[in-house]
Amino acid sequence: MTQLIQIIYSSRPFGYDEAMLNGILLDARRCNERGNVTGALVCRQDVYLQLLEGPVAAVQATCERIKRDDRHVEMTVRLTENVAERMFGDWAMFHDPAQTWIWSAKDISGGALDRASVEEFKTVFETIAAKAR
Repeated sequence: MTQLIQIIYSSRPFGYDEAMLNGILLDARRCNERGNVTGALVCRQDVYLQLLEGPVAAVQATCERIKRDDRHVEMTVRLTENVAERMFGDWAMFHDPAQTWIWSAKDISGGALDRASVEEFKTVFETIAAKAR
């Protein structure tokens, strides 16, 4: 049985617009399908929050690719853990258009992500996963 891992990270968009977002989603879905990686992306102009899950090596390689992507600035890993099952197993990359956010733009600029607990990050994605089913 393949060991699965989940990683949640945040980053700040560089040059965010609809075309850039569509490009990120297209790239993510193509690469993730090839690597057996699934997950969800929550995005808006001030922040990306993404959950990636799948085989350890594939998820780590995906994170390294994202770190090199100049559309992301200040990538910070918020959670890394082994999991028994996927939260977004049917989605190469589920896109949530920031409807489930618990933090406002003012909260984000005030450092809310740095103060947030692992449980708060998990809750964001658990809420999204429940909607995606």
